[in-house]
Amino acid sequence: MSGTYEAVAIRLGHVDRLARDNFLSDPHLSGPMRLDFDIWVVRGEDRIVVVDTGFSPEAGDRRGRVLERRPAQALRELGIAPDEVTDVVVTHLHYDHAGNLGDFPDAHIWIQRAEVAYATGASMRHRQLSHFFDADDVCDVVRRTFDGRVGQIDGRHVVTDGIELHAVGGHTPGLQVVRVRTDRGWVVLASDALHYYANLELRNPFPSIVDVPEMLAGFDTILELADGPDHIVPGHDPAVMERYSAVSDDLPDGMVALNRHPAPRTTLAHH
Repeated sequence: MSGTYEAVAIRLGHVDRLARDNFLSDPHLSGPMRLDFDIWVVRGEDRIVVVDTGFSPEAGDRRGRVLERRPAQALRELGIAPDEVTDVVVTHLHYDHAGNLGDFPDAHIWIQRAEVAYATGASMRHRQLSHFFDADDVCDVVRRTFDGRVGQIDGRHVVTDGIELHAVGGHTPGLQVVRVRTDRGWVVLASDALHYYANLELRNPFPSIVDVPEMLAGFDTILELADGPDHIVPGHDPAVMERYSAVSDDLPDGMVALNRHPAPRTTLAHH
């Protein structure tokens, strides 16, 4: 068995939202509730894995998102050259998770086959579904498939001992989460299976869903995969940076170390 991995969350950007817009049903919460756009880097002796690649500057401009840094820039701040990245995991193909693939041209890409089929299939004729995607990002994955750089997988996949991919669906048909063995145990990078801690705590998911039963079942899967609730990392919650900041003084601003124990979580959300 190989060793453990360092996992770092990186905030690439943000957008201001209202709390009520971040839940499927009325959460009895009011006021602002910012949404961060995070990616993750998982680093070990023989592997550097980037989990998701954020949104492109062009997509951010079109959608009114604040882009703070690009993935390649963020990795350089960590002392990692883009050509050192061995793998990129695309948790799903929404615009804010699958842009900037060109930042890591030599990396092997891992994605669920169901996600590629969905994003290139007949469902995309519906604007209500396709507006979550950027066609250039989807085409980029297809082009890289032709180049032999994409592994389209079905269900659970072991990238290497200590880094696992698990399909959960719900948010999109091919959404996957990443399970990482760290110094404090198994941590789950939940991506959009869990936008906020409060989505899980209230059992009230983010409203962008293609299959509600699968989304709710995904909550249970995440809890089973992680070594406790404090080992689960949501995809868009500013509280991630707040909870881990005290143990991440050695990292640049907007980055936190997930293989260290975070501060306890005491509130659900902004009231």
